[in-house]
Amino acid sequence: MDHEAVIKHWVTNDPARMEALTIAAALKLPDWCLAAGFVRNLVWDKLHDFSSSTPLNDIDLIYFDQQDMSESRDWEIEGELRGASKLPWSVKNQARMHERNMDCPYTSTEDAMSFWVEVETAVGASLADDGEVIIVAPFGVKPLFDYTITLNPKRPKRADFEARIYSKRWLQTWPKLVVNTVIPTTINCVRG
Repeated sequence: MDHEAVIKHWVTNDPARMEALTIAAALKLPDWCLAAGFVRNLVWDKLHDFSSSTPLNDIDLIYFDQQDMSESRDWEIEGELRGASKLPWSVKNQARMHERNMDCPYTSTEDAMSFWVEVETAVGASLADDGEVIIVAPFGVKPLFDYTITLNPKRPKRADFEARIYSKRWLQTWPKLVVNTVIPTTINCVRG
């Protein structure tokens, strides 16, 4: 099975997600995607045969721009997005997020995603100029189809991982999921 093609099909046939992608694409931000629950929740909803989508707490628009790494720029973009739609936007320039996470500087949006706490959350979607859905996934998309929530060995923060599972109620929302903790092998370029 071509899991990426399946996700592209599901996103393309989801009017709310396509609206969000179209609005975000109009901003022409560098190296952007809508990530985290935007793709993850859609896949888990489909695997659980839900008749409607689980509501998103927010829509995470992430991008990578080393020219303006100010937090105020993210707020400006959020303001533009909220002016264009009533969707719950959250905007973060990944070029500065390494500071908050005490990592070495990230090189791209995909590189930043590779440090996220769960493997399955590190999947995003964007739109090409021709309207094709593009999937961004540093760990690939297959883990989303494995009914797992997996601790990222590159970000082995077990307490954060467990707190997120509990606070986000993933196991209650998607009861077929199982927690998959892995033992980290090597951690490259993480401070603290």
